This record gives sequence, C-alpha cells and structure tokens, in this order.
Amino acid sequence: MDGSGESAGGSSDLVRLAARLIIEEALEGEAEDALGRGYYARGAAPEAGYRNGYRTGRLKSAEGAIEYSTPQIADRVEPFRSRIRETVRGRTEALEGLAVEMYARGLSTRDIEALFADETGQSLLSRSAVSQITERLWTEYEGFASRDLAEFEVVYLFVDGIAERLHLGQPREAVLAAWGILADGKKALLHLAPGTKEDTASCREFFQDMRRRGLPDPLLVASDGAPGMIRAIEECFPRSARQRCLAHKMRNLLSKVPDDVWPEFQARARACYQAASPALARILRDDIVTTYGGDLPSAVACLNDDFEACIAHLEFPLAHRRAIRTTNLLERLFGEERRRTKVIPHAFGERAVLKLMYAALIRAAERWRGIKITEFDSRQLNAIRLELDRAHAARTAPAVTANITAPQSRLSSKDRT
Repeated sequence: MDGSGESAGGSSDLVRLAARLIIEEALEGEAEDALGRGYYARGAAPEAGYRNGYRTGRLKSAEGAIEYSTPQIADRVEPFRSRIRETVRGRTEALEGLAVEMYARGLSTRDIEALFADETGQSLLSRSAVSQITERLWTEYEGFASRDLAEFEVVYLFVDGIAERLHLGQPREAVLAAWGILADGKKALLHLAPGTKEDTASCREFFQDMRRRGLPDPLLVASDGAPGMIRAIEECFPRSARQRCLAHKMRNLLSKVPDDVWPEFQARARACYQAASPALARILRDDIVTTYGGDLPSAVACLNDDFEACIAHLEFPLAHRRAIRTTNLLERLFGEERRRTKVIPHAFGERAVLKLMYAALIRAAERWRGIKITEFDSRQLNAIRLELDRAHAARTAPAVTANITAPQSRLSSKDRT
C-alpha cells in the first residue's frame, strides 16, 4: 500500500464536507436575497449594499469542527446580520442528519427548507436559493467532466471504481474515477463518470473521453485486475506500461492460501513484488512456484497471473514505487461513502451520486500529498519514455512493413510481364 489513503481524511470527512456545502450554499442564497441580485449582477438599489469578501465561520458538531465561508455585505443602511448562522448553530444534529442524507440520495427542497426555518416555521431562504443549493454541485461536476486535460502532464495514471445504485430498481453500476501524479509530483483528480460496469466498452469510453480532451500518454497506468479494465488500458494507452494493483492482488492470494501458511507465503510474495529489480522478482517468483506448486496450485496460478504487470513499478524510480504500485488513494473515501449510504433505503439517482461523489473527491484532492520528483528522477522517466516508445514502434513495425512491401511486389510482377 502507498499509505496515501489518509489524505482522503478521517471517517467523518464526508459528513463535515456535506454540512459545509449546505451551509455555504444557504449563506450565498441569503446574501443574494438581501442584495436583490446575484454575485456578478448589477442594478440593485444602492441602499442594499455590496459584497465585501468572506470571513470564516466555525460550527461545533458531533463530527468535529465545521469551518465554512460566510459572505460579507457592506455599506447598507442597516447592518446585515445572517439569521441562518444563528439558526444553524443550535441545530447541528439536524444538519448532520441532512448531510448524511445528502450523500445517500441527494437533497430535496423540502429537507433544506425544514432545516433553514425560524422558530415560527418560516423559511429563511427563497425557493430559488433552495434550488441553487441542490443544483450548483451538478453544474460544477459538468464543468469538471468536460474540461481540457492537455494542461496536465500526467506521469502516472490511476483508475478505480465503486459500484453504486445509479438507477431506480437496477443493479449497482460502476462509477469510474481517474487521478494522476503529474510531472511536478502533484496529484490531481482527472475524471469521474458512470459506466455500466468495469467492462471493456465502459472503460474504453471512459479513457477515450479523456483522450479526446487532451490527456497525454502517461508512463504507467495502474488498475485492479478487472479484465475489461485491462483490455481497455492496453487499447487506449499502447505507449504506457501497465501496473496491476498489488493491494488487490494480495487480497486475491489471501483467498487461496490456508491461514496457517499465509504468513510465510505473504512474506515471500511481498519480497517478490518489492524486489530491487524485475530480474530478481522473477527469480523469487520461480522459487515460490517451486516451493508451493504441488500443494497450492491455485495460489501459484494466481501469483503467475499477470505477473509482469505486478512488477511493472520496479522499472521506475525507487522513490516512486511505493506510491505507484496500488490504487489505494480513494479506498478509504469510497469505503466511508459505502458505509454511510448502504444503511439508508432510499433509491439513488445518477445525478445525486455523481455530484456528491465529485464534491467529496475534488475537495479531498486539494489535500492529497504529492511525491517528490528530482532532476535525476526526471532523467530516469525520460529514459523510460524513450524505451516505451521504442517498444511500441517495434510492436507496430511488422504491420507497417507488410503494407509497404505488398504494392512493390505487385509492381515487380507487372514489370516482369
């Protein structure tokens, strides 16, 4: 494991994030109602005042402190005081419950109006402000899913998915996520989109969409062992190395080895996958096959399956190998989302799931820790790029040669006649 799962935050991050989004959107709606215009709109009465930046508010809750940004309004006849801040401060339990529902099935206008109501039951927000809370995340997601990716110099690309109930009465479907480590060592969320499942067609379309938007060829693409995902990677990124996620592979091996044998088998498998070089990894693999081939044939077959992809990371800089050999970055965040949403029986919807997963991931990405890429590492990576290009040229050369020589043969035949 690369140990970067903690960058996705603790177990209550999703609830705090949802609560923050709800509060901030409500405060924006309250400010627009007070000013009589949107953020960039003009033409309201001068006595309504004008926006004057933001200040940070803090709310204590059972899930921990929630920090949020509060819009400020200046130059009014009467000073602006947010009634929403006072209302929410004493209703953190309702806010947290709404936040969990937000991640389970999206927000309804009735839910939001009930929370942001005063003691008489009068809503503090206009209906238009409530609608903006439910729709702004979808607009953000659509912009994210169509942005130009040419500006990202992706060195390592990672792909993972989570099964979610996107349509009423239908089985769970895959939501695919892609993120990368860039040439400067930073990590960036690149794409999030639904697929029917992790089959070749869905994964191919997912990758082709990123390629159409300018995604360059990464040096390495890491994924789990889903056959459809692997085929799509090999089709769409023929100039890239492919890494099989070792966390998934070790779980596969665990299921095939008896408990009393597992500690030793695990140690030997890890030594193989974390060897100093691919050549040494193959020697250690052969030793495992010799030792366990007779007693544990299914475990040995699992070890041999896609072995070269399991050790692809050993061709890369030593300091990067821990970070690039798994797809663990989103595991904890996805796991927390599953834990919270599975206990709520409401049917999910594609828009609700996508916009809320996007909200969680894009904000978690702001805290992802990158890796250090030194000048020496850069030279190594450039050499790997040249080697991958040469290997790709060698694979495609025979087909090109055959197409060129065929017409020449026909011409020679004519000349002879």
